[in-house]
Amino acid sequence: MILVLHNRYRIHGGEERALTDLVTVAREQLGHDVELLERDSATLSRARGAGALLRGGVDPSEVAEAVRRTGAQIVHAHNLTPTFGWRALAAAREQGARIVLHLHNYRLICAVGTCFTDGADCSRCHGRDTRPGVRLSCRGSHAEAVAYGASIALWQRRLLEQADVVVVPSVFARDRLGAMGVDLGERVAVVPNVVRNYAERSQADEGTYALVVGRLAAEKGVEVAIDACISSGMALVVAGDGPLMADLRARAAGHNVRFVGRVDEQELAQLRAGAGLALAPTLAAETFGLAVAESMAAGLPVVASRMGALPDLVPDCDLVAPGDIEALAAAARVRFKDGAAGSRAIALVRERCSPDVVAGSLREAYDRAMA
Repeated sequence: MILVLHNRYRIHGGEERALTDLVTVAREQLGHDVELLERDSATLSRARGAGALLRGGVDPSEVAEAVRRTGAQIVHAHNLTPTFGWRALAAAREQGARIVLHLHNYRLICAVGTCFTDGADCSRCHGRDTRPGVRLSCRGSHAEAVAYGASIALWQRRLLEQADVVVVPSVFARDRLGAMGVDLGERVAVVPNVVRNYAERSQADEGTYALVVGRLAAEKGVEVAIDACISSGMALVVAGDGPLMADLRARAAGHNVRFVGRVDEQELAQLRAGAGLALAPTLAAETFGLAVAESMAAGLPVVASRMGALPDLVPDCDLVAPGDIEALAAAARVRFKDGAAGSRAIALVRERCSPDVVAGSLREAYDRAMA
C-alpha cells in the first residue's frame, strides 16, 4: 500500500499532472494500492500558509491516521509546502512507514522553486543559507520571502532526515541540487516523468505553425519564441496562461501569433497535431521538461534552449543558447515540418519516459526504500 502526500499549488500545473501519471503507473504497472492525501494552498490565507511553513507543517496527526487506516508501507511525498512539512513525514515514520521524498523542483533550497530571479538563472542561495533570497524578496514580498527563507533554513535538514529515498526527475536535477549544497547522499534515485500518449507517426510535415506550451511567466522565455518567429516569418501558437499574458500579447500585436490560453488535454493534442514544430525557449534550468517530452511524443521536432535538463531530451543539434533570438529562429527554420526528426523524437521519448520504463525506475526506488 502506497500513501501519496501532495500539497496542491495555488496555480495548478505540470507537477500535478506528473503526480497523477506516477500514481497511475504505481497502480497499473506495479499493481500497488494507492491512496492520495492532498491539501490545497488555494484554501489558505497567506498568513496561515506562512504559519504552516514556520512550524514545519500542521496537523501531522492526519497523516499518522492515514498510515494506520490504510496500512501504508510507503509514503510517497511530493510537494509538502506549506502544510505538510517535515512533521508529516516524521508522523508517518512513527507509524512504521518508509518515506520516498520526490523533488520535482528546487523548493528544498529555492523559495520560488525555479532558481530563476531577475530574469536569469540563479544559484545565490546555498545549502541552508537562504539570505540572498530574502534580500532579493524572491517571493514578491519581503514578508513572504522571510517566511520561506526561514522555513528552508530551519527545516531542510530535518526534512531530508525523514527520507529513506529521495527521487529526482533527472540526473541534471540531482547534480544541480548537489552543487547548491543540498546533500542527498547515496539515497537518491532518478525517476523520469511519465509520458503516456504517443503518436503512431509524425505529422509534422503537414504542420502550419510553431507551438509553445507552458505557463506565461518570465522563466519560460516565451518572448524569445515570439521574436524568433516574427524574425523568421513563421506562424506561432502560444498555449498557456500566466502573469505575462498582456505583455506578450502586446509584443506580438500585428504579427502571425495566436494566443489560445489554457487548454485541456484534448485541445492540446489537436494543437500539437496541427503544428510543424515545438519551441521550448526556457531561460530557467528546468529539472525535466514535461511539455517538451509530450510534444516529442506527439511527433513534433523540438528546438529548445541548451538549459537545465532539456539536453537530456533534445538532440544537441536542436539546442540553442537561452535568449538567443536569431539562433532560435535559424534552428526553427531548419526543423520546421521535419517529419523525420519528429519520428526520431517519438522513439527517443518512448525509450526514456514510457510507463513501462518509468515503472522500472519507480519499482527500484520503492524497493530501496523498503530495504
